[in-house]
Amino acid sequence: MKKIIAIVLTMALALTLVACGGSAAATKMTMGTGGTAGTYYGYGGVLGQYIKNKAGIDVTVVSTDGSKANIQGIAAGDYQLGTVQSDVMAYAWEGSRSFESEGTVDSFRVVAGLYAEAIQLVTMDPEIKSVKDLAGKSVSIGAPGSGVYFNAVDVLTAAGLTEEDINAQYQSFADSADALKDGKIDAAFIVAGPPTPAITELCTTNAAYLVPIDGEIADALMASCPFYTVHTIPAGTYAGQEADVQTVTVKATLIVSADASEEAVYNLTAAIFENIEAITAENAKGAELSLENATSGMTVPFHAGAAKYFAEKGVTVQ
Repeated sequence: MKKIIAIVLTMALALTLVACGGSAAATKMTMGTGGTAGTYYGYGGVLGQYIKNKAGIDVTVVSTDGSKANIQGIAAGDYQLGTVQSDVMAYAWEGSRSFESEGTVDSFRVVAGLYAEAIQLVTMDPEIKSVKDLAGKSVSIGAPGSGVYFNAVDVLTAAGLTEEDINAQYQSFADSADALKDGKIDAAFIVAGPPTPAITELCTTNAAYLVPIDGEIADALMASCPFYTVHTIPAGTYAGQEADVQTVTVKATLIVSADASEEAVYNLTAAIFENIEAITAENAKGAELSLENATSGMTVPFHAGAAKYFAEKGVTVQ
């Protein structure tokens, strides 16, 4: 009898360990973000903290090369969460532009839009007052194949310009800022949530300013590319900026593996949107969290868990 009891207890313990192991695996996620100096990484760390503390999901936040790397990481099973630009995830879903060689990637779903990544056109040239004035100018349009590059091309196209109509330079944010200061370029496209440190420094130490992307140009852009939305950069965002500047934006978006459970994604969505005030206290970008921002301008389907949360708040998503 003692032997039978021992066997039963051993089996029960083994089953308990398996169950615990399965539970632990289900509550661990790795979040791909961006470079350690960027907003994705810092903000991802804050979101990960609240997902862990409020949803019981142990999130490990890792630095990556950004949107495309995060989508590829989820497809490979290395990550379960990622922060991406809404336009780049559209390219992945369609198998276009920066994902043309890979083809369609559909292993992820949307959790929520997080904050605006404004298309900021900065210059120190007083002759440049609109996008059309870039004709014949030396302009940084981002690294080839990057999100910034495609944003810049879209804006130029909406203004009736092509890459050949400008003296295109393919530079990073930091290199663009240095080139502007040194007079090597006339303008630069920078895509990030304002205030953006590189632009803040330029406007503080130089007579730099933002060029609006509005009117017919914005309308044409949004008509051809539905992931763009209008955005206002308030007066005073940068030194010397005395009036609001109208532009367009894509969104920093949180995505999740399509294989994640509905319960887990519902809980992590709630952990974010039920703690907006506390998140904002730790990162200013939290102020842009709202049901409207979270659900508008998305061209990729939402995860069922996120959709369930938003439905309970009166917002229907696909």
